[in-house]
Amino acid sequence: MAIDNIPEIYMENTGQEKDLFVYDFRMTNDVVKSKVNLSMNMFSFLQEGKKQVHFADATVMVHKEQSLLIKKGNWLWTELLDKENIYYCKLLFFSENMLRNFLDKYALKKKEFQVMKPFFIIENDGYIADYLNTISRLNHFNPASKNRLLRVKFEEILLYLLAKYGLDFELYLHSLIATKVSSFKTIVESNVSSNLKLEEVAFLCNMSLSTFKRHFIKEYGVNPGKWLQDKRLDYAKKLMKDKGLVASEVYFEVGYTNLSNFSNAFKTKFGFSPREISKNC
Repeated sequence: MAIDNIPEIYMENTGQEKDLFVYDFRMTNDVVKSKVNLSMNMFSFLQEGKKQVHFADATVMVHKEQSLLIKKGNWLWTELLDKENIYYCKLLFFSENMLRNFLDKYALKKKEFQVMKPFFIIENDGYIADYLNTISRLNHFNPASKNRLLRVKFEEILLYLLAKYGLDFELYLHSLIATKVSSFKTIVESNVSSNLKLEEVAFLCNMSLSTFKRHFIKEYGVNPGKWLQDKRLDYAKKLMKDKGLVASEVYFEVGYTNLSNFSNAFKTKFGFSPREISKNC
């Protein structure tokens, strides 16, 4: 699977400055788990459709009543169309330099460090709808004027969200320029209950698959494919036992694309089929 370098793939011949960039993203086909190298922090103001993002140690799904602020990094995106077969979001990218200037200007001094998720969910409202309309109108201006106005609009949205969400949002802004990253083991173990493939977990670790396998064996002393399969089958068994789910409701969630393959693997590990779980647990 190719890696999309964002926002670079959108930035050719736009006349926009590199520290602050707006792009209207539309599509008419579902895209499932594309690999994204996000080199700038990004607002994703969702207008139509659904968006899921797998981070190193977290996953989030939002719909058109919500938007996301996302920290730069290697992530996996799934973008799904709405009932009208449309996906549309307005993307606002900004550099760490822009954010630092904002924090300094408004004397928002760094608080005591807290580990934050790499995303912040924003509930869309009337103010944000009006804000996005004004952003769209900036296209009527020449590039120089547009860039100057966009700097003002960047400050506006941050000030609004600070007023709306208070300290939680302020702490999140500081986390966007923090250098702390998730450990290898944290990333691996956070994705045990996901349906990500091994190469996708490796991507979230910012490693090639071969490097990931070597590092995994060094850390855990076992083959990563077998280890992950065992952990996910244990998780599937727990779901079926504790929540009364059946194999057809859990197989995809734990990384299988085929129900038959899941059932065979389950029986090989536990000695009985998923249908027999009530008799054996």
